[in-house]
Amino acid sequence: MRQMHLVGFMQAQNCTNYASSWRHPQSRTDFLTADFFQEIGRILEAGKFDMGFFDDRLSMPDRYGSDHHHTVEHGIRCVKLDPVVTLTMMAAVTSRLGLGSTASTTYYEPFHVARAMQTLDLMSAGRAAWNIVTSLNDGEAANMGHDEMMEHDRRYDRADEFVEIVLGHWDAWEDDALIIDKTTGRFGDGNKVHRLDYRGKFLKSRGPFTVPRSPQGRPVLIQAGSSGRGKSFSARWAELVFVAYHDVASGAREYAEFKHMIAAAGRNPDHVKVATLISPICAATKAEAEDRAALIASLPLEIDALSLLSEALNFDFSTKGMDEPFSDEEMAGMQGLQAIRDRVVRNTGKKNPTVREFITGSGRGRPNMNMVGGPKEIADKMEEWFTKPACDGFVVAATYVPDGYRDFVTHVVPELQRRGLFRKEYSGPTLRDHLGLAKSTIGDWRPASAAE
Repeated sequence: MRQMHLVGFMQAQNCTNYASSWRHPQSRTDFLTADFFQEIGRILEAGKFDMGFFDDRLSMPDRYGSDHHHTVEHGIRCVKLDPVVTLTMMAAVTSRLGLGSTASTTYYEPFHVARAMQTLDLMSAGRAAWNIVTSLNDGEAANMGHDEMMEHDRRYDRADEFVEIVLGHWDAWEDDALIIDKTTGRFGDGNKVHRLDYRGKFLKSRGPFTVPRSPQGRPVLIQAGSSGRGKSFSARWAELVFVAYHDVASGAREYAEFKHMIAAAGRNPDHVKVATLISPICAATKAEAEDRAALIASLPLEIDALSLLSEALNFDFSTKGMDEPFSDEEMAGMQGLQAIRDRVVRNTGKKNPTVREFITGSGRGRPNMNMVGGPKEIADKMEEWFTKPACDGFVVAATYVPDGYRDFVTHVVPELQRRGLFRKEYSGPTLRDHLGLAKSTIGDWRPASAAE
């Protein structure tokens, strides 16, 4: 029987992906300690989640008003720790939970990402995943020593080369390259470690790579591009795709269309899992969950949404009045997450929405209240999405931490298990085992139609 996949959506920062979450009376505030993240890891593993995953940006949100003071004063994602280092702390107290980290293709170097992620995969015995992103705003560019951000589609063109290099390095060591024979003094077979010698339009990298293959071959590839160019990138490279479908009906259409794109790219659609974002607010009963939702809804501030929109769309929302429409030129010039802009246009039905309509139409900074209830209510909605099908699983975003995850594991996971929709035990030790993917073999990332 087909079973759903669950991913915990985390932030290595002072809040969840909801900037207001640190204000919640039950949110832990010791987010600068290993124990904070280790507790989340233990909860997710107890709930048999496929993976815990860290989103990341390379700057704090300071695009609004071109200043960071409001970000620090209101705790709007101003603390951002290195996700790979944080994941190593979580790996130490878990044995099955997958560990996903974001790493930018815009400002990092391919060799560095390949080495860091393959090392994490080895140190976790085959549980690592790399979330492939293109950095999207001027703050990130400035922090990484660049005068301006690269144009949207050009970032993806560079990312294609970046991934080719990383995968090429991960293929450098054959599975039996290591010998380690003290009696003969032979450490490895030099003929089974290969140089890459890659030269592209944007990037080049020589090799040979310095990290052997892991128990799952190499890390799983994650992507979340939702623009047209982003979707084609995901169809080519990703093994796990994060989406934010609006409703079941449209989600089912987009899911089917994306699976067709994967097939058109020469890949098996069954080997690419699609997980949609949810923000469940759950308790033992629906009434208790509704009380929790009322508290959560009272936490966000208007400045949270304005700051996060400015960051995500790379446009300073402080330059506009709340009820002033955006011009055609301003709408076209948004070079950040264009899917947010397009969602606002779709949700408002307006080609030129106002700032206020951007806040309401995007939902930025505010949890989606579509999944509030006891175990039955939440599981009913998840089952509808999964069986339609509109997804292969869910990215679960807690509204406060760590108890938002604990509530889900305590109340919803047992109901999903009772219905036969979710595992009761892990089927194997690696992340590929959890996702139902075979161990990666050398060259398996090339489509069947590619010439050798």
